[in-house]
Amino acid sequence: MIRNTESYRLRSDATLTTTPDGQVVLEQSRFRLRPGGLDVSRRALLLRLSETWVSDLDVARLITGFDGESKILPAQLLIRRLMSHSWLQRRISFGGRPLIDISPRGVGAGGTRTRRAHVAATPYRLSRFAVMRGEGGRMIVHSPLSNIQISCVQAELGALLVLAATGGCTVADIAKRADTDLLTAGLLLDELLTAGVLVSHDESEAETTAAPMALWSPEELWLHDRTRPMNHADPIGGTYRFRGVIEPEPLAYRLPRAGAPIALPEPQHGQDSLQELASRRKSVRRHDDANPITAAELAEFLYRVQHLEPAGEQAGEMETGKRPYPGAGSIAELEIYPLISRCDGLEPGLYHYDSVRHALELVSAHNAETAKLASFATAASVMPSPPQVLFVITARVQRLMWKYEGIPYALALKDAGVLTGWMYLVATAMGLAPCALGAGDSATFTALSGLDPLREPSIAEFTLGSLPPATEED
Repeated sequence: MIRNTESYRLRSDATLTTTPDGQVVLEQSRFRLRPGGLDVSRRALLLRLSETWVSDLDVARLITGFDGESKILPAQLLIRRLMSHSWLQRRISFGGRPLIDISPRGVGAGGTRTRRAHVAATPYRLSRFAVMRGEGGRMIVHSPLSNIQISCVQAELGALLVLAATGGCTVADIAKRADTDLLTAGLLLDELLTAGVLVSHDESEAETTAAPMALWSPEELWLHDRTRPMNHADPIGGTYRFRGVIEPEPLAYRLPRAGAPIALPEPQHGQDSLQELASRRKSVRRHDDANPITAAELAEFLYRVQHLEPAGEQAGEMETGKRPYPGAGSIAELEIYPLISRCDGLEPGLYHYDSVRHALELVSAHNAETAKLASFATAASVMPSPPQVLFVITARVQRLMWKYEGIPYALALKDAGVLTGWMYLVATAMGLAPCALGAGDSATFTALSGLDPLREPSIAEFTLGSLPPATEED
């Protein structure tokens, strides 16, 4: 009787190395794991997992050859722990024929997803957010709403996705196209459902008719997913991946066929206060923790950068407002959540700034999760200690998506850029230490705030604190 099998392997974007003292180290992008207390057989198992696919039967044979049958259970537990923390990818085969590989996109306990089960004879559709691409001679498919991706080893499974997109596919369709029994076809369907690649009829309808998903275009959700480390652990930020491969373009840009340049007069410093502020603006990655920012300074800063005045006008049927900086359609979609670590006059915790009432609302008192959010910002900004204040900037994207099509998420990013630029100038004028960040911990912020990341995602971060005695410009 032909059976299906499941095998495991170290995820393709991870590496295994051994330190000079013999310790095994697993690395993936910015993450590192040092499994401790390994005996000879489990070290051998890790090495095998880094080289090839290993089934449960292979594990039993390998471990028995080293330490006997009594060590099989600890080895299986090691595999389960690595699986639960997203260090392994899985492969489902039928009769020795590989069908699909299931790979985690995230790392850690949050990199796994609750398994979904199909209903027999029910047709499932391709999610409108599913992303398909060719890579390594295979079709890779995933959803930006999921932390799992599927690699179709067999070409027939790629054709099944076309069937799902055009009319829906059942477990019987999968069994027929993939040439498997119904049990194996059900496993494949469950994996595609768990990964969010296939969805039910009701879920498919909700993707196009119900908020918040109906408001997102696939392209905007893909962009948001890739640029925010929430569902994935892909490299992000200044990785210099083309260093030594492609020459960087020069700083000065000149048109290749331009005529003689026309010289322009330079502005006189001191005549324009805005010019003075711009010339003194710098990113400061150190704060004076002995003399932290005060509640009065924070209040003044928030008012000057984010205070909102209702404009008394309508955009269609939507209220508009005026902030100190320009924004798309006067929609004022950006919100600021100050994470206070050290501020004279305020308790540590995560707050929301009510920009109409000019007030702070406590979201969460200081706890392990707020410390985790601050720790991520510390690493992202390369600061020696946690920032006194971290501003998490969110976008109420439904306001933009209600009016605009094709560009709302891009508009939110542009508005966030305008806001952070304005924050620099205000902080400079106030003698404070500002710094914009390139990445933030969206997952921890979502857990802390309880916000729906499809309704109000975090899209930018900015740190602020008291200016140290001496700074260096970045």
